[in-house]
Amino acid sequence: MSKHRSYKAEKFLERLGQKLNRQMVGSLVACVHCGMCTEACHYVLANPDDPTYAPAYKADRLRKIFKRHFDWTGRIFPWWVGGKSIFTDEELEELKDIVFGKCTNCRRCSINCPMGVDFATYNRMTRGLLVSVGIMPEGVAVVSKDQWEIGNQMGVLKEDYIDTLEWMSDELQLELEDDTAIIPIDKMNCEVVYSINPREVKYDPRTIADAAKIFHNAGENWTMPSEGWDMTNFGLFSGDDALGGAVARRLYEKVSELKGRKLVISECGHGYRSTRCEGPNWAGMDIDFEMESSVITMLRYIREGRIKVDKTRNTTPVTFHDSCNNARSCGLFEEPRELLELVVTDWREMYPNRAENYCCTGGGGAMSMSEYTPNRLKSAKVKADQLTATGAEIVVTSCHNCVDGLTDVIRHYKLGMEVSQLVNLVANALIIPEKKVIVEVPAVEEVVKEPVLKGYKILVVDDEPDILTFFSSVLEDNGAEVLEALDGDTAVELALKEKPDLMTLDLNMPGKDGGKVFEELRNNPATAGIKVCIITGRPELRRLIYDRPVTPPEGYLDKPVDEDTLMLNVRKILELA
Repeated sequence: MSKHRSYKAEKFLERLGQKLNRQMVGSLVACVHCGMCTEACHYVLANPDDPTYAPAYKADRLRKIFKRHFDWTGRIFPWWVGGKSIFTDEELEELKDIVFGKCTNCRRCSINCPMGVDFATYNRMTRGLLVSVGIMPEGVAVVSKDQWEIGNQMGVLKEDYIDTLEWMSDELQLELEDDTAIIPIDKMNCEVVYSINPREVKYDPRTIADAAKIFHNAGENWTMPSEGWDMTNFGLFSGDDALGGAVARRLYEKVSELKGRKLVISECGHGYRSTRCEGPNWAGMDIDFEMESSVITMLRYIREGRIKVDKTRNTTPVTFHDSCNNARSCGLFEEPRELLELVVTDWREMYPNRAENYCCTGGGGAMSMSEYTPNRLKSAKVKADQLTATGAEIVVTSCHNCVDGLTDVIRHYKLGMEVSQLVNLVANALIIPEKKVIVEVPAVEEVVKEPVLKGYKILVVDDEPDILTFFSSVLEDNGAEVLEALDGDTAVELALKEKPDLMTLDLNMPGKDGGKVFEELRNNPATAGIKVCIITGRPELRRLIYDRPVTPPEGYLDKPVDEDTLMLNVRKILELA
């Protein structure tokens, strides 16, 4: 009696036949089970007693299906060649755990295969087959939905994106004391259109300001698009070529609409690969503008003398982590190292490196798949040992995905390191030309102005008395009526009673932390309208605020905060000139 096959299994097999091409078939038939890939995989190295992590073992799960249905030997002698079909949704779920949960598609096994088998490529294909029948980790489904519907993988709304760019513009003008230091939006006929990772807007906007500082000092004619700005592409991780094409097409069409001559891609490994290397194929488009990594852009600026740097401003020992997609898949090896030589005094190679470097363990979209986090962090032991051996205090990477992956590894294994990117180091080393402007100011009658915050009530919440006093003094000096709270419960009580116009809120406090206070106020109709500026000394807590199911705060600052920065942001939130 023939075994009944589920609807999803039928569709999986049908689509597998459509996806097979010379590259896929070559990899499916060429494996000789020599074991070279086994020694290359960080999952295997961290789990030596579990053979199910071996790339050849994982590949055989799809290879058996291919042989049973598409290879002539398997159709005739399935028992001889190990051909095996797939029948149930449970079997598809098991396959999902293999291709999503036991591989980051880092391609280290692929470059170590003497037969040229590219396991990562058809592992991605298998992911796409499963996604096409609705079988995928929940995180992959959520991120893909955001990229389809909202236009970026983190669901950042257009108004929040624009507000962040304007905020960074204001801070840059203040830092450089230069009104022309702005972040242009939708400027036509520019030399450079700059695209970014949504993580920069949501969790790390300082990288946007640092890039803007570099572009400004290089005298670049540049802009950022108001829409279609996400250069990341979850289609690379999910195996969904339709999503990959749609996301890439949005960005390409926006650059063409703005008549930009070059698309510069911020530091993101999978963003660079999917935008520059894979996107044109997915989108089916011929691209009429140049595309390059911002790493190459910054290096060119220094070589051409458009910006000057002082490496003695970066003296902390650093090491460099090669992103799998930048290095193994796109050959971006030497440019980051040449840039490091120019902007830091002490940088150390980690071994192995370049194409042989180990994955940060966050690749392949692994950071979105919470169900596989224990396996991911266990396998990260290989990366943790590699980082520790360098003796560096900072690990630099040109990939935002790696920033999150490495941060997790460092926290889990208590390595005591920091993670940075090249844009941060270049911006820190930047030599800003001094302005020599003499302006004759005619004598005018002194005009007494009202304090800018007169009539406003502001609640300051912080468990550190010194900071509480400092913020209160600055706000009172500018005319505000100030209320103070040293803990979360008092903050909620005062907010309900006094209805302040603005609250500055620390996150890390004893008892009821700032995140709980923030959500409680937002969920209470009596306090939901109070404007909130988060001020914290722990930037990594940012996601604990922005991932909550409530309206985001009106402002966000990382400590330390000086008087000018505090006032600039308070005035912006209160919409004061």
